[in-house]
Amino acid sequence: MTSTTERYRAAASQSASTAEKVADVWAQGTQKLTDRMLPGLPQIDLVPVVERYFEFVQRTVDISRDLTIKWAEAAGMLSGAVREQAESVGGLVRGQAESTRNFVHEQAGKAERAAREQAEHAEQAEKELAREARKADREQARHAHDMARVRYEGLTKAELSDRLGQRDLPKTGNVDELVERLVEADSK
Repeated sequence: MTSTTERYRAAASQSASTAEKVADVWAQGTQKLTDRMLPGLPQIDLVPVVERYFEFVQRTVDISRDLTIKWAEAAGMLSGAVREQAESVGGLVRGQAESTRNFVHEQAGKAERAAREQAEHAEQAEKELAREARKADREQARHAHDMARVRYEGLTKAELSDRLGQRDLPKTGNVDELVERLVEADSK
């Protein structure tokens, strides 16, 4: 019984350690990905979601470990006739352990699905932010273009041609074309 308990403790400890390492790597990878994909934009922090998921997994492992240790301690205290009765109940205990194991796997699956859904929602939010940022960039460029045109509005074709000539740019076209040519030259 002692070796089984020790093996279970070692496996539970290793699982917890692995879960923490995976959480750290996942959080770092997610942070690097969002830094590369959306520089300068507000970033969505997925670290709390990942931490909650792995906290749930860790709690599940801790509960399972505590329950198994209590069972092992109770079995170790049994003696003689009580041990014989305990052996007859062993099937029940094994069934309960299997039931608990199935429950833990089911809960871990649910937590994984929830984390995946949250990650998908976060990805959708990132895409929405990127789309909004592109829209804002277009609007800003359009506004800047309109503001650049204001300098040349009201000038005659001759005045516009003179300014184009000073810049060694073509002086032919209608007033709108001349204004656009000057605005384009200003933006370079």
